[in-house]
Amino acid sequence: MIQDQIIIPQVSQNKQFPLTTVGALVVSSSERILIVKTTKWKGTWGVPGGKVEWGETLEAALIREFQEEVGLALTNVRFGLIQEAVIDSQFMREAHFIMINYYAFSASETITPNEEIEEWAWVTPQQGLKYPLNTYTRILIEDYRDKKIDRLYCN
Repeated sequence: MIQDQIIIPQVSQNKQFPLTTVGALVVSSSERILIVKTTKWKGTWGVPGGKVEWGETLEAALIREFQEEVGLALTNVRFGLIQEAVIDSQFMREAHFIMINYYAFSASETITPNEEIEEWAWVTPQQGLKYPLNTYTRILIEDYRDKKIDRLYCN
């Protein structure tokens, strides 16, 4: 009797895959949003976030990243949009990201920055658009403003 063999193709050790990342545009009770200047985006402003770890859900990664980077607890986390950054010169090194963006609420505006955060500001969406933002954050803020998402969190 001959048993069927399952052949599992080997993945090349040199093959690279995009990194899955999460980030959020966070609104506070004052209806302002948080933007940060980080060491990761070559002098431009963005939103806190980072890589999803193996075995971690997207929302758990988002909550962890915000706690690590700025010390905020998030609530009312809602999906925003997906963006892709393919070897973008705005980022500090060559990388390919699938960015899962959220909208969330923070009851606090007190920031406890880690070493990645150079500056931060709580601003209105209109004020935020005047900052030198990375293009992905600009799209996220415009989406937030156009959909009037802040009403979901502040009422």
